Amino acid sequence: MTRLSLAACATAALLVACRGGNQNQQQASVPASSGAAAPAAPVVDAATAATVTGKVKFEGTAPASQPIKLSADPYCQKANPGLTTETEIVGKDGSVENVFVYVKDGLGNRTFPTPSEPVVMDQKGCHYTPHVFGIQVGQPLQIVNSDDTLHNVHGLPKANKEFNQGQPIQGMKMTHTFSTKEVMIPFKCDVHGWMNAWIGVLDHPYYAVTSTNGTFSLKGLPPGTYTIEAWHERLGTQTQTVTIGEKETKNVAFTFKA
Repeated sequence: MTRLSLAACATAALLVACRGGNQNQQQASVPASSGAAAPAAPVVDAATAATVTGKVKFEGTAPASQPIKLSADPYCQKANPGLTTETEIVGKDGSVENVFVYVKDGLGNRTFPTPSEPVVMDQKGCHYTPHVFGIQVGQPLQIVNSDDTLHNVHGLPKANKEFNQGQPIQGMKMTHTFSTKEVMIPFKCDVHGWMNAWIGVLDHPYYAVTSTNGTFSLKGLPPGTYTIEAWHERLGTQTQTVTIGEKETKNVAFTFKA
């Protein structure tokens, strides 16, 4: 009886030890971070937000805009007889218009609300207006035909989905949204070969297009270090790194050459 009791006790102790060891192993195998949410990025504080301003210039002899032959469509010829190319618009002082400038890197894991107000691209006078513009992912793009002639909008993205929509009636509208960021997306009209436009799709609001005097402004940036890129359809791209502090405004300049 004594031997049997000792054996039973030993067996029971062994089982308890094994169970305890298994529990410890199971607990140790669970990662400490399991189920923990990633820390949210800080909200941009308007009271300390900074600004990047700048100007884009061209160095050298700038090519002149060329007149566009509109005889293929009598409506276009009558509606906009002085239409010229928009691929390179350079002012007398060398300022470059239609350059897309945006924050390429530096915002980290911050997220930004998607605007509900649509960005409008019009087909007026047989050309797209604006020629270069930006939009946020998920924001509506409203495309309008203000001409009394057939147009079609052919978007040719690589990261987003291609689309081609005809608009034969004056006043027609369509709405399109983009699912992911992409810089830049070309548009063309298959009816009128001279019609083209470019759109930059971003997941943040820090972008601008240079005006007729080549200037731009990126407002409301949180203090930090950023890569700023300037994109032009013919001249290519340039980047600069800029560090801005609280409430600070810094100026950067981009110079493209022939």
